[in-house]
Amino acid sequence: MSVGSPHPALGIDYGTSRIGIAATDVCGILPYPVESILVGQGCNPFTRIGELVQKLGIRTLVLGLPLRLDGTEGSSCVKVRTFGEKLRAQFPTLPLVYVDEFCTTVDAKEKLHAAGRKEKGMRTIIDQAAAVEILSNWLNA
Repeated sequence: MSVGSPHPALGIDYGTSRIGIAATDVCGILPYPVESILVGQGCNPFTRIGELVQKLGIRTLVLGLPLRLDGTEGSSCVKVRTFGEKLRAQFPTLPLVYVDEFCTTVDAKEKLHAAGRKEKGMRTIIDQAAAVEILSNWLNA
């Protein structure tokens, strides 16, 4: 890992019920699913993200931003940016990058279906796969 490398990075697909988490390897070549955090299930998402940051040696936070088709921000973006500001306050030394998450959930579902997975009972896996897509978009930008 080179000095100043942004990797490993943590990809976050924010949702009010579940937060999908993915990470890159230390070289930034491969994003992979990590877990889904169930919000309101007795788990503080910031505490859990902090544990993952520590465990995985995270150097950058990448948060999906649900832009509209025309590229503008709506009410969903306000919720994500509010969450992002709390992340920034919790982890002030880590860069926080916003990435357009347009179609990441749709792409994740399509890839899971192509791999033979059924959607029923897979919401947490879909959230993780969407976080992988967010990181892929960031890596390919």
